[in-house]
Amino acid sequence: MRIGFHASHEQFPPSTLLSLVHQAEAAGFDAAMCSDHFAPWGLAQAQSGYSWSWLAAALATTSLRIGVVTAPGQRMHTAVAAQAVATLEEMFPGRFWAALGSGEALNEHITGDAWPAKADRETRLRAVVDVMRRLLAGERVDHDGAVRVHDARLWTRPAEPPPLLGAAVSRETAEWVAGWADGLVTVGHDPEALRRVVEAYRDAGGRGPCAVQVHVALGATEDEALGVAAAQWRQATVPGHVMWDLEQPEDFDARSHPGDDEALRAGVLIGADADAMAARVAELAGCGFDEAYLHHVGVDQSVFIARAGDELLPALRRRT
Repeated sequence: MRIGFHASHEQFPPSTLLSLVHQAEAAGFDAAMCSDHFAPWGLAQAQSGYSWSWLAAALATTSLRIGVVTAPGQRMHTAVAAQAVATLEEMFPGRFWAALGSGEALNEHITGDAWPAKADRETRLRAVVDVMRRLLAGERVDHDGAVRVHDARLWTRPAEPPPLLGAAVSRETAEWVAGWADGLVTVGHDPEALRRVVEAYRDAGGRGPCAVQVHVALGATEDEALGVAAAQWRQATVPGHVMWDLEQPEDFDARSHPGDDEALRAGVLIGADADAMAARVAELAGCGFDEAYLHHVGVDQSVFIARAGDELLPALRRRT
């Protein structure tokens, strides 16, 4: 199982993140990923740089394969998204991927357009995927439907288009993205729940690699790790059915419950023992995952990366 580093734009300025991904490569991480946000989840995180600028810098200054989870169709026009992925793949062939999702109001409401219901967002996403693939194939595209594109073509294209993966957190969505995705990206650390997501994807004919993002808090003590999760990743306690529709970091803060240890542990893998954490992450390989991207939710990233290089990554590789 390939072990990657998640670079959190919500928590760090892009200049800091660039230094951190260099440290992650030196520590032995195999790959990296990030998410395309316009706003952080909560006020304590307080950052949100433009991921596409950072991706170019990170790919240019490391040898890592790096991907992004993004939601074209509202904040980012479909044709512009196709141009962005084509440009990165042309410059760094074989080292870039994009996972496409239906998005969150937190990032997309800024256009002033109405935020669609889930079914309408999925209809839009399918149109986005079809248009992006046609543009990447060199077609001249007109489309007037869930997304609108007028007589567009990509003048700069890579020799081969990059993989367009599907982002899914439920079995139902995983089954749906299997119809169009080149792979699956999900999030969590509950083996049974994740196994069901992978099985839904594979049973529906899903092809390509399956990757999981795992939020972790690795501290000197269990209490310290729990405190880190409560301080920086409190939105993990917000009920899933409302997360997609909240517009501001303040909304997430108001609905979160950082004192709910059980809810925090459901969203973040918390611990002080690197070997025990490695065992938990390694278990996910048996659920059908080819890649796991670790996101330490604390602000002490350099400390985490150093400990990952010394303890967590070697323990993971012994098990996988």
